[in-house]
Amino acid sequence: MKRILQANIKESFMAVIPITIIVLVLSFILVPVEVGPMMLFLAGAIMLVAGMGLFQLGTEAAMRPFGEGIGVKLSKFRFRWLVFVVSALFGILITVAEPDLQVLSNQVPAIPNAVIIWTVGIGVGIFLAVAVMRIIFKISLSGILMALYAFLIVLSFFVPRDFIAVAFDSGGVTTGPVTVPFIMAFGVGISLVRGDKNASSDSFGLVALSSVGPILAVLVLGLFYRTESSPYSSSAIAEVVTMKDVINEFAHHIPHYAKDVLLSILPLVVIFAFFQLKTKRYHHREMLRIIVGFVYTYVGLVLFLCGVNVGFAPVGSLIGTRIAQSAVKWVLIPVGMLIGYFIVKAEPAIQILNRQVQNVTGGAISASAMNKCLSIGVSLSVGLAMLRVITGIPL
Repeated sequence: MKRILQANIKESFMAVIPITIIVLVLSFILVPVEVGPMMLFLAGAIMLVAGMGLFQLGTEAAMRPFGEGIGVKLSKFRFRWLVFVVSALFGILITVAEPDLQVLSNQVPAIPNAVIIWTVGIGVGIFLAVAVMRIIFKISLSGILMALYAFLIVLSFFVPRDFIAVAFDSGGVTTGPVTVPFIMAFGVGISLVRGDKNASSDSFGLVALSSVGPILAVLVLGLFYRTESSPYSSSAIAEVVTMKDVINEFAHHIPHYAKDVLLSILPLVVIFAFFQLKTKRYHHREMLRIIVGFVYTYVGLVLFLCGVNVGFAPVGSLIGTRIAQSAVKWVLIPVGMLIGYFIVKAEPAIQILNRQVQNVTGGAISASAMNKCLSIGVSLSVGLAMLRVITGIPL
């Protein structure tokens, strides 16, 4: 594990360095940033590198074998309705515990947080179960996606404009750091039992279909709730002067993220314990490896979220605000595209996806090729988003 951890940290370092350089160049040339926020940013970058390395090691050791094991066992159930119900319950439990959902729920002041969280959780659970049924019954993924997104677009015409952006943003809940590794492995486990030539390719699509659930859930809420706006809260920057202030700032926030991540990981640990007691699937050594993997995942995610939210996000918000308020706000478009290109490699969930694609395709589609394609796609998308911010083009 030590060698793998070193490789993961090196990979994480190479992923974070380009973003760090871009921010440093912007702070020197275009948008001067005070020393205090820059110290927070650099400290956050160090935590992000360590967190990504530990997280990727943990998900490989724990999430993948656990998700696959449950998928294999579930697909052997004789009663399909039971497969549907259990898949939906897994989807709800994982989504309700996802840290990204807690952030989303705070962005819609007109709807109580608990209503948003449970509605989105149920939406993901139902559509995860639908995705599982699609794999079992070998139904075309493209046909289902086209029909569902056509329905979502039609429904959006009957929903207040303020809900549309939040609804489509809510689809990102299923790409969170806790959800992606489990759902991807879950799909692989279910498809393994089929054993036909299309089984590997059919293991994908669970995240895509699951993402429809939260979008549909928030659009439906928009039919019952009314709100004038759904503003996003910007990240506040702490006032720091010395390195001691920086350390104290991170130390102050770590317990908060430690608690949030514990609540995210705990349902999976409980499910794993119950699953192991009932099935005895994993031998002693495998079980120990999975437990250690959960610990690595937990520590890595705490470091990652703290580094991003205390160091990275506030400085990014500051630079973006100052550029938008300047006479050269059009610079947001190329800067956004540049950051969008490099930010892909700094996202743990994407690296999990890329590795799984490489494994399932036997290396025919490499992780590096996936990274390049996703980087180009995200770069163009962020460029369009910046264009929308500057011009006010309707979403």
